Amino acid sequence: MYIIPAIDLIGGKCVRLSQGDYSSKKEYHDDPLEMAKRFEGAGITRLHLVDLDGAKAKKIVNGDVLERICSGTSLKVDFGGGIQADEEIEKAFSLGAKQVTGGSIAVKNPTLFDEWITKYGSEKIILGADAKNKKIAVGGWEETTSVELIPFIQSYFDKGIRYVICTDVAKDGLLQGPSVDLYREILQEIPELKLIASGGVSSVKDLEELEKVGVYGAIVGKAYYEGRVTLEELASFG
Repeated sequence: MYIIPAIDLIGGKCVRLSQGDYSSKKEYHDDPLEMAKRFEGAGITRLHLVDLDGAKAKKIVNGDVLERICSGTSLKVDFGGGIQADEEIEKAFSLGAKQVTGGSIAVKNPTLFDEWITKYGSEKIILGADAKNKKIAVGGWEETTSVELIPFIQSYFDKGIRYVICTDVAKDGLLQGPSVDLYREILQEIPELKLIASGGVSSVKDLEELEKVGVYGAIVGKAYYEGRVTLEELASFG
């Protein structure tokens, strides 16, 4: 199981939100590159970079940070937030992202998202499947749709998607444990999926539980920034 630290960006700084609420913003570091280098120095190879300003603006806002991290480290960066058009996904890749995550776009403009899967291939596109009560949530989680989570993932798996980041909105940023049962259910239905768990990790025990379920990766954010897990502990996985 890969440990994938998360850096969320507002105003070029590392922040975390709780349940996607911008008013809950807590700033952790003013230099994302330095933070990325810490992860790299511990032997971690991947990074989940989210442009929260971009998610609001529906276009990349913190592209300079993406470029600095990609040129200043060897981390494999997956990038999300504001990727809503062809020029934005092209920009993300040109700035150094190895993968791009599409969430709202996959719900609201499936035709375009399908084109990206075909154009860039299944290794470069990650489906962001954010869920609330097993229904897809979009628009920074402010909108819950009637789309069922597992059939939604299955439909894109059938179109070639292999990587999925699944966040249980109810768990995110609360340090109350991840949705282990949900991930187990998804993998029972789609065992070949490279499922990346996101939201709720609060301890090494949580990570061990996720590893047992068989997820491909686990995104860790607040648990590290709040000192619940150390870099050494994170680096011991994978």
